[in-house]
Amino acid sequence: MTEETIRQILKFRDDRDWKQFHNPKDLAISISLEAAELLEVFQWSGIDVSDEGKKDKIKEELADVVNYCVLMADACGLDLDEIVREKIKVNNEKYPVEKAKGKSDKYDKL
Repeated sequence: MTEETIRQILKFRDDRDWKQFHNPKDLAISISLEAAELLEVFQWSGIDVSDEGKKDKIKEELADVVNYCVLMADACGLDLDEIVREKIKVNNEKYPVEKAKGKSDKYDKL
């Protein structure tokens, strides 16, 4: 995500004076609710795990999740690039390629 996109998200919020409502607790709730709406796209789809015919709704809900994540990072004073890079480093240590490639096991079962 570019800095310009992040600025646009924050400007949208600031133009409406909504920052006052964006505390970490409520933003965490909003992230969870939007993630549930993303999951709802696949509800009752049986063995169909494809995104075929669902892309518009997936895009809409995924954008909501990402927007709230940007707002959460801002509310907590976190740099998204930094925290994602840190997490990638941790995951690389937990899931080394030579042990994890092609496997879905949790790190403690590798």
